[in-house]
Amino acid sequence: MKLLVFGFGYSAAALAENLSPEWEVFGTTRSEPGRVRAAGATPLRWDADAAEIAERAREADALLASAAPAEGHDPVLARFGEAISQSKARWIGYLSSTNVYGDLGGAWVDESAPVAPTTPRAKARRRAEIEWQELAAAHGLPLHIFRLAGIYGPGRGPIEKLRSGTARRIIKPNQIFSRIHRDDIGGALAASIARPEPGAIYNLGDDRPAAPEEVMVHAAGLLGIAPPPAEPFESAQMSPMARSFYADSKRVSNRALCKKLGYKLRYPDYDSGLRAILAAERETPSHPPDRS
Repeated sequence: MKLLVFGFGYSAAALAENLSPEWEVFGTTRSEPGRVRAAGATPLRWDADAAEIAERAREADALLASAAPAEGHDPVLARFGEAISQSKARWIGYLSSTNVYGDLGGAWVDESAPVAPTTPRAKARRRAEIEWQELAAAHGLPLHIFRLAGIYGPGRGPIEKLRSGTARRIIKPNQIFSRIHRDDIGGALAASIARPEPGAIYNLGDDRPAAPEEVMVHAAGLLGIAPPPAEPFESAQMSPMARSFYADSKRVSNRALCKKLGYKLRYPDYDSGLRAILAAERETPSHPPDRS
């Protein structure tokens, strides 16, 4: 069986690791074919291999779109929408974001809630979701949408930021985020491929939403170092993009993922996820962190 990934990166590599040896994985890339090969997949250049990408999109058993919106629209559909409309895939996945729900003031939200994106990035994500849904409806495609919470894992997250000296402890009262370990992204996607439900939307987040400063302090404790100094959000110097991450506050429910799909989280909270990262480092200390 064959999987084609548009935009092969951190999350797609986790899916490749979770698929059985019977799966052959191809991943598009603009500039880093070595990272695709390192994950056990065959790289396809976005520009140079466009004809082959289109052909594989038509013939693949599964497709995953992991590319972020560009100029307000989905770049995959802009270039390969016609080929995807002719796809024989029995499963198509689109990686979106929980930011499409907007600001809930820390309240819980599930997939049945209306979406109300507040930032330009969130609005672009929602437009991309709609573009995929419209294509799926027009051609009977087995689309599944995955709304990802904040992603962390080996080489990415508070541990990496603390070690690099880029960690910050921004304090914004009542700010709550959900997050998901990259291994649970891969596991959830593999579970969905094994049990397709066309039209399904799943939130990918763990069981313990928390304030970002809480997670940073905890990670510092695990490393045995002092956390970075507290900075009030109102006076903190941040780029517009960094500040936009604090625009929304909500707790994202994973009930559909865990109950409907039946996926069991490997890391149900940030403590278990961070401890697993450190444990894996102790077992393979020479392995460099993945920064893709």
